[in-house]
Amino acid sequence: MVKKQAVFNYKTVKGPLHKLPAIFKLFILIILSLLCIKLPSLWLFIGILLTILLSFFCKLTLKEQLIDFKPAAFYVILMFSLSIFSNLIDNRSNLLSFNASLLSIFIPYPDFLRIVLRLILIIQLSALFFRTTSLFEIREGLLFFGKKSKLYLSFTESISLFLCFIPEIFQIWSSIDLSWKARGGKPGFKKIKNLLFILITLSFERASLKARAIEARR
Repeated sequence: MVKKQAVFNYKTVKGPLHKLPAIFKLFILIILSLLCIKLPSLWLFIGILLTILLSFFCKLTLKEQLIDFKPAAFYVILMFSLSIFSNLIDNRSNLLSFNASLLSIFIPYPDFLRIVLRLILIIQLSALFFRTTSLFEIREGLLFFGKKSKLYLSFTESISLFLCFIPEIFQIWSSIDLSWKARGGKPGFKKIKNLLFILITLSFERASLKARAIEARR
């Protein structure tokens, strides 16, 4: 059976970003994510294209980039649907009198478009970070500061666990999703209803095991 790739899964094939320290990449990710909030749509679109090129340069395939886009796909569809609904409400009188083109309702509002572009770019930047940084590098990079001061040890440890757990959640979902398909399950509401509880349960179990392991090492 072919192993299904998970979202934000670390890629062992070394690219330029693999060589940078994890803490430096995390700092750049935070700065760029904050910049995304202020950038206009045009610059966000340019940023998306540049991130795609950088991803290829870091040896991430198109398939891997599309897989990493999954967390944003549902939200993008939702925002586009809301944009169409808003266009229908605002232009209902013109549409009834045939003064407006039907194609105009599919043109998203600037605010909707900007939110979607911002989300896509942040997801791309996060994917680059997790694809080029192992969980060990993330934890060691953050705990390096905690070793110097006990005051920040608990804080940096919590942050590192949170960051490391993000790709693990997607790995858990990928595993149970593959099991669902192997048993003949089909996509839809029934799948979400059945697998969501399993995802939450397994995630809590994994988190509990990590917490006990850390406590034992202390």
